Amino acid sequence: MTPAKHFPPELHDWVAGHLPGLAASEDRSWPRSNSLVWHVRGDWDAYVKISPNDLDFEREVAGYAYAEAHLTDQEAPRLLACDPHLRAILSSPLPGRVVRGLPLETSTELRLHEDAGRLLRRWHDASEPGTDADRAAVRSDMQDKAQEAADCLEHVAAHLGADRLALVEAASKELADLAEQLPLVYRHGDYETRNWLFDEATGQHGLIDFSTAAHGIAASEFVWLFGALWPGRPDLREAYFTGYGRPLTLEEDRLLHLLTVRLGVSYLRNGLIKDRDDLVTRGRLVLDRMAAYRP
Repeated sequence: MTPAKHFPPELHDWVAGHLPGLAASEDRSWPRSNSLVWHVRGDWDAYVKISPNDLDFEREVAGYAYAEAHLTDQEAPRLLACDPHLRAILSSPLPGRVVRGLPLETSTELRLHEDAGRLLRRWHDASEPGTDADRAAVRSDMQDKAQEAADCLEHVAAHLGADRLALVEAASKELADLAEQLPLVYRHGDYETRNWLFDEATGQHGLIDFSTAAHGIAASEFVWLFGALWPGRPDLREAYFTGYGRPLTLEEDRLLHLLTVRLGVSYLRNGLIKDRDDLVTRGRLVLDRMAAYRP
């Protein structure tokens, strides 16, 4: 079991200035070193988070403002206070439990995925098209991902068949040009089931964590779902895009496919370098799924 993370005194004092009667804090961090989240209780409940860097803090604050403008307080938490010096964010609680790992009946899962697609479409449709600086940032990111795929080829060539290697090579050559053809939207940036909440009492779907919110390509929101969840559950994909309200275009589908290939080969390379069987297995699984995918 991962040890509970210490609630720093300086953070305690800051929270106490915004939350009367502060009496308790409970570690709710993810099991990784840069995740620092606590459930705090006083006259009312709240959550406090320390962002790992200035960019994540700035994006999260902006994401909270965007969520407040476009989502209800049952769909997204509200920012109560923030401090750039501490990189601390205090937010309201949101009803429900994290969806990842939550045992749900199939009918509930289908409805939840449809709701998730519907919510994300509203999020995307409300966004501005992005600035020249946003486009430049996306261009640079896609060039980096294409280069990563190219770099991975050297490490994995002896471990993959010709069809998988051809997919990795396609990612290295096509990602940047594909992204350049597609419009920008303001993305949530981490739209995975670990950031979805489900309130079993009301059936309400909610969304948390805005630390990677930024402009990007809409299809890139779906990489984790496409690589980890939907291959074995095409019914969930169908429900999701029913909610989203439109299918992906051919260009979006190709971009999503190759972005997921890039993720899979990155897992594989890192697993080989670090001698981690879990990453090797995960990478092979993703690449096998992408090789089997037919639009």
